[in-house]
Parts: sequence; structure tokens; C-alpha cells
Amino acid sequence: MTGGATGIGRSTCTRLAAEGASVAVNYVGDSAPADSLVGELGGGAVALEADVSNEEQVVAMFERARDELGGPVDLLVNNAGVEKPFKLVDMPLEEWNKVIGVNLTGAFLCAREAARGMTSAGAHGVIVNVSSVHEQIPWEQFGHYCASKGGMKLWAQTVAKELAPAGIRVVNIAPGAIATPINKDVLADPQQKHQVEAEIPLGRWGKPEEIAGAIAWLASDDADYVTGTTLFVDGGMTTYPRFI
Repeated sequence: MTGGATGIGRSTCTRLAAEGASVAVNYVGDSAPADSLVGELGGGAVALEADVSNEEQVVAMFERARDELGGPVDLLVNNAGVEKPFKLVDMPLEEWNKVIGVNLTGAFLCAREAARGMTSAGAHGVIVNVSSVHEQIPWEQFGHYCASKGGMKLWAQTVAKELAPAGIRVVNIAPGAIATPINKDVLADPQQKHQVEAEIPLGRWGKPEEIAGAIAWLASDDADYVTGTTLFVDGGMTTYPRFI
């Protein structure tokens, strides 16, 4: 689980561990949230630091995960992601590269290592990419983020076709507005919070646990005939409720 220490990642690690999975919690920087989560999950969980946009660190992370967990990774959840608003005319190249590097290149590097391990072992498996409603919905001042998620959509469909003969499924899950720490400022402002809720037919923000449950289903045998597609978990946001 990349970006597994907080928000959707943390809830999903907890759900997958409850389902019996051994969990590798990826993080970058402060180790405290990942260490505390591993402590909560108990045996069969390990915290692994790596910048997913760095090839050498990703390769080393998967080698350690294999050693720590006793075999190749058979479920990858590409959840690590960053965002920061900039208008096109104001966006520094380094900010563009950072978002593309973490959100899209990071997903590629991790999926490549996971697929290499699965195919070498002759094992079936699943790659779940945490995309966004913004693989479909434009978002002003977040062109780099939308580019990363839009790119993830077609990339995932392509590698799903490549990996299907090996019994490896590749799926995207696209959350809408979810009440996670990354949205804490919006959630704390009643006006901004209401503006977001007005975009959601169900009229509320989603919970991290709801995304975790959907990821657990996509990773399970119940979804064994699902690959190369995106599951939107957005309260209906992609129906464009304010469009007339």
C-alpha cells in the first residue's frame, strides 16, 4: 500500500489486514504514522519507507517487502498522491514534475515491480490504482493532478490487457470528495464544505472506510472478472449534478 500511513491508505491497510492480508505500509518522511499503524495491525505488517517516484527506492522497497512478507507482493494498491493548486501561467515546472512523478510515474514504477514479482513466481494478483473523479472531471488550477489521473486511466487499461494472460488484474478506483486529512481545510470551512456537498447527489462527503471497502472488494475473488476499468466511488459526483 503506497501512501499507506494516513487517510484512504490507512483505512485500507486496516481493512485488508482484517481480511487476512499481510500488509506493507509505504510512507515517505515522518515514520510515526506508519509505525503506529503497524503497531495497531500487529504481526504480518511492516512499514517501508520509499519515495515512489524514485526507481531505486521502489525496487529496494519491493525486495524488502518480499523478504519481510515471505513472498512476492500479490496485491499492490497504488495510493500515494500529491496535489497543490497553480494556474497554468503560474505553475513552476518542478511542481508539475512532482505531481506527475508521484501520482503517475510512481504508480508505473510500483506496478512494474509488482508485475515482475508476480510473473516470475507464476502467481496471479491484483493491482489497484487509486485514481480520482478527476480522471474524468476537469479541475481548474489542478491541471497537473488531472493530467496524472487522466494518464493513469489509459495506462491502467493498457497494462490490464498486457497482464491479463498472466492472471493479473489491473483496476482503478476513483474516489470523489472523501473526508481525509488532505481536505481538512475545506472541511473546516462551512461555506467551502457546503459548496463541495452541492456537487454530490448523495449530499455528503465520503468516508475513507467506504473507499477501503471498495478496494477490498476489487482485490477479492468476488471481483475476479473485473479488469481494465474504473470503479467510481463518488456519491454520484460524476453525474455532474449542477450541469443543466
